[in-house]
Amino acid sequence: MKRYIEKVNTLTESFPYIKEFFGKTIVIKYGGNAMIDENLKRSFALDMVLLKYVGINPVIVHGGGPQIGKLLGQVGKKSEFVGGMRVTDAETMDIVEMVLVGKVNKEIVNNINTVGGSAVGLSGKDGGLLEATKIYHHENNNEYDIGQVGTVSRVNPKIIETLDRDRFIPVIAPIGVDGNGITYNINADIAAGKIAEALNAEKLILLTDVEGVKLGGALTSSIQKNDIAGLIKSGEITGGMIPKVNCCVSCLDNGVHRAHIIDGRVEHAVLLEIFTDAGIGTVITD
Repeated sequence: MKRYIEKVNTLTESFPYIKEFFGKTIVIKYGGNAMIDENLKRSFALDMVLLKYVGINPVIVHGGGPQIGKLLGQVGKKSEFVGGMRVTDAETMDIVEMVLVGKVNKEIVNNINTVGGSAVGLSGKDGGLLEATKIYHHENNNEYDIGQVGTVSRVNPKIIETLDRDRFIPVIAPIGVDGNGITYNINADIAAGKIAEALNAEKLILLTDVEGVKLGGALTSSIQKNDIAGLIKSGEITGGMIPKVNCCVSCLDNGVHRAHIIDGRVEHAVLLEIFTDAGIGTVITD
């Protein structure tokens, strides 16, 4: 009996959050080990289906760096990175698009559909979803051309809104296109952030392979956005966490209510963050 009471208590704890977020949109960047481990892939799919069934609209934006690197290696092409960005010539872009849109995206869609959801796979090309602009790497006052690497200049959210209304879960590969029809590889964190802004999302959640943001070697549960610049300047926030927190700040500056960086290696990480009092990871707030 005690075990059943504990289950009911868990449901009771989640009720205020279900009520608060009913009808709201939550954008989730899906990447890292959560996309590789079979148990984590299933728990993520279940999380997305449950969110949809309780009236919350999840929108998934996924990465796929390891999968891209693996296929590039199989065809004898070396992966090259500059400033953390993959150098993407035309041949590499074809492989990136093949992996992200043709393989990874469809696997996520299939996982969600298999556990009872209704997911639809998209790339930024579909419905003019992501308009891209070419970016360059800047270092030591020099500008480096890194190929077909872009950022999001505009989001057309109509196709996502249509899918949400029809009870589908959108799963988006971060591929964009410019006005001349040139395809660009876009960082998934950036794509997720811009989509969250365009949808006026309640939350942006970035799944990572770390616990969250650590300050002084310890996980911090909450940071105010106005403190981020100082923490970067002082060296408290470094490396790959810098673009993630900057992405979160941009979202908060443009209408998103909360941004979270959480550990995707934890089963049901998304539900733990949304539906429990303690949450997990780090929330960045106004």
